[in-house]
Amino acid sequence: MPVPSDRRVALTGMGVRAPGGANTKSFWRLMTSGTTATRTITLFDASAFRSRIAAECDFDPVAEGLSAQEIRRMDRTAQLAVAATREALADSGLSTAELDPARTGVALGSAIGATMTLDREYAVASDGGRRWLVDHAYAVPHLFGSFVPTALAAEVAWAVGAEGPTALVSTGCTSGIESVAHAARLIREGSADVLVTGATDAPISPITVACFDAIKATSPRNDDPATASRPFDLTRDGFVLGEGSAMFVLEELGRARARGAHVYAEITGWAVRSNAHHMTGLRAQGTEMAEAITAALGMSGLPPERIGYVNAHGSGTRQNDRHETDAFKRSLGEHARRVPISSIKSMVGHSLGAIGSIEIAACALALEYGVVPPTANLHEPDPTCDLDYVPLTAREVDADAVLTVGSGFGGFQSAMVLAKADS
Repeated sequence: MPVPSDRRVALTGMGVRAPGGANTKSFWRLMTSGTTATRTITLFDASAFRSRIAAECDFDPVAEGLSAQEIRRMDRTAQLAVAATREALADSGLSTAELDPARTGVALGSAIGATMTLDREYAVASDGGRRWLVDHAYAVPHLFGSFVPTALAAEVAWAVGAEGPTALVSTGCTSGIESVAHAARLIREGSADVLVTGATDAPISPITVACFDAIKATSPRNDDPATASRPFDLTRDGFVLGEGSAMFVLEELGRARARGAHVYAEITGWAVRSNAHHMTGLRAQGTEMAEAITAALGMSGLPPERIGYVNAHGSGTRQNDRHETDAFKRSLGEHARRVPISSIKSMVGHSLGAIGSIEIAACALALEYGVVPPTANLHEPDPTCDLDYVPLTAREVDADAVLTVGSGFGGFQSAMVLAKADS
């Protein structure tokens, strides 16, 4: 379907549940402080693992207003999303009573779904792995919903009464960008007036930690968790697992202005590419990410020089950091050496499918407040990562447009441009 040029996409509500903060305000305080929320894992006994650190949310579902039945029914992944959704809707100034259900949709991203519940319930049903044939009677009654990722999107839809287009986007670590891109596309094409969108993941479970241990992707810096996530630093040794959710309310810009809504940013362009190359490997020179960036800028109608800040994927692995540096040089040209770039994974870890949306939140707030988050723990820059990665301290930057990128297993490369609506 052709995209009407006069339908612009406004971000009018935001809710964040991330490590180191209970809501959006505390998340932004952490972002601008340059401190980290990485610590020794407390959600389970990780003493047997190579990497025993993560960025956990201090999340209390009871304090969030979830009932005992909701807590029993929902995996932590869904709980985080519903809590963030409620904050986003309240922040937008909308109420469920004001929404037209048929014109309200949901686009939710998640990389690994209800892994915590599946991990826990398998351990129970199999008697700690001792029984090959498991007895389903030992499992919780709502276990089926944990096997079906779309159940997460359904929970968000129920929370806001959305009866319009509803989808679960799962493209690994780029899910949090691509779910918001899908929502923006639905607004632009006129399929809905309001989209509740974002991403969520709660992957800090034995099975996930074991998988990343096996490929040695996570940092083993167990003696100093606060400094373990160090993107673009010469001494980096892997990423730090995280969890969380960021949810947004998107609506057509004219509609938002007509009701006097506060507009954090306009989503002006996005793109995704795949390298069709390797499940975890990346081609040299960052070609696919560069193409995604160029396409997103093209949709926005902005030259590279208009980008005032770049939120990097910045996972803290040598392969990714170098690939990304090359991609910025290829797509932004000489502007790549002038624009401030940073990775918030240095502070809140890598929450897989959720992190792309958490980073969109950081970008929107950077536009709002004229401050870009730093890359924490960047004391000794890798000479091959020779761009301005904003080490240690937040920086005041008066930006009209920002770029955020993501990179995921399977060769997925995503980019999105946000701009001030009046710029």
